[in-house]
Amino acid sequence: MRISTSAAALAVGGSLALAGLIAPAAHAVGTLGTVGTVGTDRECRSLGVANLYGEFIEGDDTHTPDAEGAVAVGGNADFTGGFSVGQELTAAEVDALPGKNALVVAGRITGHNTQVMKGNGVYGSKADGAVVQAHAGTIAQGASPIDFKAEFTKLRAAATSLAAVPQTAGATVQAKGAELTFTGGDATYNSFTVDAAKLQGAKDVFVKVPAGSVTVINVTGGSYDMAAAGTAGFHLWDEGTSAFVLDDKLQSAAGGAIRARLLWNFPTATKVVKNGKAAWAGTVLAPNAAFDLGSGGPVNGSVIAASLTGKGGAETHHYPFAGCLPGTVVPTTPATPPVTPPVTPPVTPSGSPTTPVTPSASTGPSGSPSVPATGKPGGSGSPSPSASASAAVPGASASPSARANEGGDLAHTGSGPVLPLAIGGAVVLAAGGGIVVAARRKAAGKA
Repeated sequence: MRISTSAAALAVGGSLALAGLIAPAAHAVGTLGTVGTVGTDRECRSLGVANLYGEFIEGDDTHTPDAEGAVAVGGNADFTGGFSVGQELTAAEVDALPGKNALVVAGRITGHNTQVMKGNGVYGSKADGAVVQAHAGTIAQGASPIDFKAEFTKLRAAATSLAAVPQTAGATVQAKGAELTFTGGDATYNSFTVDAAKLQGAKDVFVKVPAGSVTVINVTGGSYDMAAAGTAGFHLWDEGTSAFVLDDKLQSAAGGAIRARLLWNFPTATKVVKNGKAAWAGTVLAPNAAFDLGSGGPVNGSVIAASLTGKGGAETHHYPFAGCLPGTVVPTTPATPPVTPPVTPPVTPSGSPTTPVTPSASTGPSGSPSVPATGKPGGSGSPSPSASASAAVPGASASPSARANEGGDLAHTGSGPVLPLAIGGAVVLAAGGGIVVAARRKAAGKA
């Protein structure tokens, strides 16, 4: 018996709508907690609001002449001798900054020629004669838009958490004469651990990891002095040329992809000194350290430290950390969604209603229970919703790649929306079935 074209179309349309509605929701980047799994299809942790700034300093910052990225100082800033900020920021990066402030000084700013090239600037107070000018924004006296105490509490916890990740299976740290080579083959995440004394004994440092992988080098010890052995170069492996490339502003391995995901983690160091002759590749996370940039040679990445000093050619170049750090998601939504009312399907041709179907609140689109899995860095499993909130390591609070949540919780973006969407799709499908039944009755009456 023929079914009218309109009824068939509606029935097919209902099926297509259901298929579209129950498609997996996109995973958003957010805040992660304790160390866990890293994957490209799930949430990840960044360095929080610190990730937006080339210099993110808890205390005082005494620096000339330039910082290509944004600068945030929780104490006083002494830019005597001239200082420019934010020349290399993009419009999108400026928009992502708290209040679009490329320069934040919570305390007093000193200096007769501080230039904010892009974005706004805010300071707590000015020394007599201090001059702060904005080229494409505004400068104002006011309260800091950043809670430095809270951010550094998170950063210290993150540094400790990252240091607890075991060295990646198969990864090696090999000293050969004055050379020190880090070699890792994991395409997603490579973790290394090295003693500060061993690192500072190298005149040349080599890092060989796949392009696109995140690399965290955990440096143990209370202090690190790159000038001790006169470390002069950081060489990164370029797969395209099968050779190491001496990192600098004008050249870098894989078009900068290696250094963009390279993080030097100093969880316990209270002093870090950079040799003036070297360009240090990657971002430095030293939340407890007084960081000495020296008088020459840049950091090709960001510096996150308790305090900072630098002069001469010791600049911070704008290459922010772009890696996805490990962690276990702590969902902020209830583990068990509320039970929804049953959906009653249409009446059958015999006139009797079919059995109501109640969607299960604990099942996914396939009808099987959804059981999150956890793992170690390099895996792709989903995090466990039962992770302890007390063990969470907060992440971003103002980053464009992360949403802030008190206590480090993450806005859950996994399977939560699937249930109501699946129910809505079932309603659409049921309605399509009803129309088909009505068409059949009408045709039978005419026969």
